[in-house]
Amino acid sequence: MRTTASRRVLTAVALAASSAAVLTACGSGSSSSLPPAAGASSTGSGSGASFQQVIDDAPVAAASDIPAGSPMAAIKARGDLVEGGTDTSALFSLTDPVSGRTTGFDAGLAAMLAKYITGQPKVKLVQVQVATREALLQNGTVDAVFATYTITPKRATKVAFAGPYYTSGDAILVKKSDSSITKVADLNGRTVCTESSSTAAADIKKYAPSAKLVLFDQNSQCVSAVEQGRADAYVLDQALLLGDAYREPTKVKVVGQPFTTEPYGIGLPLNSPAMKTFVDAWLKKIEADGEWAKLWQATIGTTLGGSAPTPPVVGSAAGS
Repeated sequence: MRTTASRRVLTAVALAASSAAVLTACGSGSSSSLPPAAGASSTGSGSGASFQQVIDDAPVAAASDIPAGSPMAAIKARGDLVEGGTDTSALFSLTDPVSGRTTGFDAGLAAMLAKYITGQPKVKLVQVQVATREALLQNGTVDAVFATYTITPKRATKVAFAGPYYTSGDAILVKKSDSSITKVADLNGRTVCTESSSTAAADIKKYAPSAKLVLFDQNSQCVSAVEQGRADAYVLDQALLLGDAYREPTKVKVVGQPFTTEPYGIGLPLNSPAMKTFVDAWLKKIEADGEWAKLWQATIGTTLGGSAPTPPVVGSAAGS
């Protein structure tokens, strides 16, 4: 996760195609579950499994995989997974203010893990911020954090990370009509903006040293600068830029692939090694079975397009 401010700017938007959002979520302290499959629609791309279908098809763990006295057994007995997350991140975890339903890659993974443990995709969402994630895991308020949570060795001294389950990094957003910029080298000699509190500024100087760097305080200011031609491109974490492109599909687009690496992990209590082993094994299972790819297609893929990427190797990130 790049910055506290940049995560906040992905404010909740009313999804016109709210039928694609099928995870019923709510604020801190309330429970949710998925509505019947008949209420789901196809993905935004018009092909592949819908978000609902992915959850419906998700596996359930064998009883032998959940030993008595384990954290998983406690979750199963309770009947829901307490997830630390957000509901304002387009394509990852976004709540439709009309239906109250939450959809996205992180939201889908949380529902799938809940189903794997309890037999039902019942999730209790507790809102987290950058400053509160570790504390909520350490004091037992949440079972797991799904929040585009970048794995780092420093963070791994406070919490355990399953995964990585997704790899993001700095990417490039340009006008929809612009075909001259497709990779980071194309930024040289161009006016490029980013958020003033983001580490992306240093990355731009490193990878496109002759770019003219312009800093803004907010994500929306950067997007407006590109739309109005005051900047040729906007560089920030791809997960955030995909959200911008999701909201303004006729005005801007994300081009190329990330040119830095941000491995996202599932935050877990540091004192629960059995839980980390269990979640890592679950990730490997849904990746091998193709469920991970189907979820990507039903969420991130509706904006990014193309085939699902190869998932990062579980345990491959320093700190995982």
